[in-house]
Amino acid sequence: MRRKLLFGIGLIFLLLTTACTSSSRDTERFLSKPDSEQLFALGTYIELEVYNPNKKTALKEAVELIKRYDAEITVNKSGSILDEINQNAGIKPVKVPEDIMKLLEYAKSASENVGGFDITIGALTQLWHIGFSDAKKPTSEEINQALELIDYQTLILDSKNQTAYLNKAGVQIDAGAIAKGFITDQVVRLLKSKGVSSAIVNLGGNVYVIGNSPKGNHKSAWTVGIQDPNKARNTVLGYVDGRDTSLVTSGIYERYLKVDGKIYHHLLNPKTGYPFDNDLQSVTIVGKSSMADDAYSTIIYSLGVKEGLSYINHQADLEAIFVTKSDKVYLSRGLKGRFQLNKESGYHLAQK
Repeated sequence: MRRKLLFGIGLIFLLLTTACTSSSRDTERFLSKPDSEQLFALGTYIELEVYNPNKKTALKEAVELIKRYDAEITVNKSGSILDEINQNAGIKPVKVPEDIMKLLEYAKSASENVGGFDITIGALTQLWHIGFSDAKKPTSEEINQALELIDYQTLILDSKNQTAYLNKAGVQIDAGAIAKGFITDQVVRLLKSKGVSSAIVNLGGNVYVIGNSPKGNHKSAWTVGIQDPNKARNTVLGYVDGRDTSLVTSGIYERYLKVDGKIYHHLLNPKTGYPFDNDLQSVTIVGKSSMADDAYSTIIYSLGVKEGLSYINHQADLEAIFVTKSDKVYLSRGLKGRFQLNKESGYHLAQK
């Protein structure tokens, strides 16, 4: 029996071939219809599906974990940990839990990388506020003022005392480009610790497939469909296989602001204050850590096709699918043979 599981959230969905409850080992069984949980959090729709039996408690715990992080690391709700850090910029350090400290440490490290990721971009994202009802195009004066408040080096992390401090008043952390990846990894870690060996974690387009697909003898990889950025949701431009694999896409076509006929997408350049302007519609990063993939989807998108391909081809455990505005698809070296283009998509594979 062939069954499609479509995830119309974000930029990725999955195709799955299932069979009746079966296993390649006598000691393990898998469900033909998964136990699942759905919720709205982190500003998006979330779905968790588990194919191991008797794991409903683990699913409930995963939902509670997501809700906790939604309250702790958002910057759009007062009272969150990140909001407290921002409110105390230039005033005093803030005590943070160990797991949030790890998020901030990775985010600061990623900010040191090439490309357009900076954890202290908050003053700029709040200024544009793309994706919210009060979104607007700022004046050049407002943008210049916001740029003065973007500098990841102002984030002082003290791992010994578990504190985070922004040493310049007005600087704001915004973890939006990495938060869903961090939470995805935490959910995956929780589910695996509870004995889950076949599952889908989908946090609004941040997708992680645990283990193998539960079809047949449970030895096949999952097949993940990549969204066509020019078409309605659930329209595929191609497929990539994966097991214990994360996939994260950054694209310019779902969250944007239109002013005087011009479209401004939500991927903002912390150096210019305006959206990145290059040849890309989207970049999908394929790896093992959703947090890393989340950060690199922004970094690689900011570099464009030529520089982005050169960079990703020198990174261990990271691959990328580039979709250009001219409807060409470029693949990093490790995806050649793993990615299958939908022949009816209208796209064609190209090489740099």
